[in-house]
Amino acid sequence: MFSTLSNTPVERFYTQEDISDLDYDRDLGIPGEFPFTRGVYPEMYRERLWTQRQVAGFGTAEETNKRLLFLNQSGQTGLNIVPDTPTIYGYDSDHPLSDGEVGKEGVAIDTYQDMADLFKGIDLEQVSCSIIYNYPILFTMYLALARERGIPFENLAGTLQNDVFTVIAGAKAWIAPPQGTLKLATDVLEYTTHYMPRWNPVSLVGYHYREAGCTAVEEMAFTIAAGIGYIESALQRGLNVDQFGPRLSFFFDAHNDFFEEISKFRAARRLWARILRERYKAKDPRSMMLRFHVQTAGCSLTAQQPLVNIIRTTIQALAAVLGGTQSLHTNSYDEAMALPSEEAVVLALRTQQVISNESGITNTIDPLGGSYFVEALTNRLEKDGSELIEKIDKLGGMLKAVETGWVQRRIADSSLDYQRKVERGERKIVGVNCYVLDEKVKIELLKVEKELEEKQKERLFHFKAKRNEKETKKSLMILEEVLRKDKNSIESTIDAVLVGATTGEIADLYRKVFGHYVQPSL
Repeated sequence: MFSTLSNTPVERFYTQEDISDLDYDRDLGIPGEFPFTRGVYPEMYRERLWTQRQVAGFGTAEETNKRLLFLNQSGQTGLNIVPDTPTIYGYDSDHPLSDGEVGKEGVAIDTYQDMADLFKGIDLEQVSCSIIYNYPILFTMYLALARERGIPFENLAGTLQNDVFTVIAGAKAWIAPPQGTLKLATDVLEYTTHYMPRWNPVSLVGYHYREAGCTAVEEMAFTIAAGIGYIESALQRGLNVDQFGPRLSFFFDAHNDFFEEISKFRAARRLWARILRERYKAKDPRSMMLRFHVQTAGCSLTAQQPLVNIIRTTIQALAAVLGGTQSLHTNSYDEAMALPSEEAVVLALRTQQVISNESGITNTIDPLGGSYFVEALTNRLEKDGSELIEKIDKLGGMLKAVETGWVQRRIADSSLDYQRKVERGERKIVGVNCYVLDEKVKIELLKVEKELEEKQKERLFHFKAKRNEKETKKSLMILEEVLRKDKNSIESTIDAVLVGATTGEIADLYRKVFGHYVQPSL
């Protein structure tokens, strides 16, 4: 018998013999202490709950601002901002390739003014903001807004996704080739190390690998190998691992196989702790803590019988909490068909609130610790993940593995294997290949009207008409020179967005300096 979602073997039942090689001090310990298998904090949720987030982003900045304020009033404790597809790919809303996509799958952010409107009425010093974007552009717009408001950068708390490896191998939403993107990502890491002690410069994203079709082991291994890649890049800048290690964060998927997901989180913590202490000689225990955000599995949601997605999301959220997450986003039941409606997003948030306030599972730490099954599965995932990381090391590290397409091929093979099993009925999906209903369930969907795209284009037109073209061009020339001289680009990018440089103009500079990327054939 195998795990529901991967090729991890599962026995009929487990006994003490299955964990006979488990050493309590070496492999488990207590919460808050190396190797952090049982949690990164001594008190975990008894002292503070995980940050409860919902992703927000659609239409213009004004529409998304209303959703952010609504979510804050509904009890959200952290902001997650997702830009639209053109912004992600580095195109302004008036670019021909943006036509029909503006504001449809996220918020359109073309200018610094959009960023200001997005956070209107929100105190940046009182929120933790996660910006789901993989280049410095939106990050520097956020910093420009803080500077305009007179907020010291050291007071800002949050996370920039900023993960070159996942954006190319998982999400496939790149602007520049891997090497150039890694340089830009390391600029953020270096800058925040010196000036922003409360900011996480990189969110190492396993989520996109998993959503693209890889297994739990591959998700864990690729994510940790990416972390190794960032450590190596930062060390080349002359930084010490204990300067930035405590602020490297992780972002995992929570899928349907309940016990495999819990064990994956526990194994990942242990594996990362050992790598940081043994390979990189980290001294600060915080450098060895794998702190992570979880989003429930978007790829598991179905358009068929969408209300069943509420059950899937609840199971996945429970796995994240029992696995010891620090932050959680629960997907809405309608996301297989559209951006979440207000009703759906509140219900998704309420799922977390019921778990945290009514289930009782937050009263004790790692309640499944000591389970023969969970401990055996944790050991197995750690072993398999470690072996996969060794393969990536032999390839020359995560950068080489992504540049050559090796990671992409692994994901494609796993995805194909899973899909074939679904089509053969070996993997059951309720409402899709079993318990199918002839009648479609009708639900009210959020629609982003075409008028919002026209409104955004008009906003951009007026913004460009008012800016000082001479100053804008000068700032872009300075930024290009900084990029070509391989200097840290963050301050120059802040200067550029403040005088009016747009997302597309800065992204075009990246393409000009670093070139265009074409993925190797799989």
